[in-house]
Amino acid sequence: MDLDKYQERIVEFDLNDHKTETMPLGLIEKILGLAGETGEAVDKFKKIFRDKGGKISDEDREEIVKELGDVLWYVATIARYLDTPLSVVAEKNVEKAVSRKQRGKLHGEGDNR
Repeated sequence: MDLDKYQERIVEFDLNDHKTETMPLGLIEKILGLAGETGEAVDKFKKIFRDKGGKISDEDREEIVKELGDVLWYVATIARYLDTPLSVVAEKNVEKAVSRKQRGKLHGEGDNR
């Protein structure tokens, strides 16, 4: 699915789209939701390592993909609140990775390495 079309399609599921000049409550809710959904995805991996010796079953994979979909929804919605197409977010991420690779900075710390 095209990222920008995905972003347009999911607008109908945002129940708190209240844009204001300050940070809207809907955006704050989405930021907190992203943290929560990311935690749910990470927790599934933790349980696979803890309880299954790291072996991912087809059922595990399906459940993780669902959680990643929730993470994607929050990322796409936050980008929309920032008036930024999801394709631009993806492109900027690739540009950053390419720059880091070219400069030998894929490893290390800091946003601007």
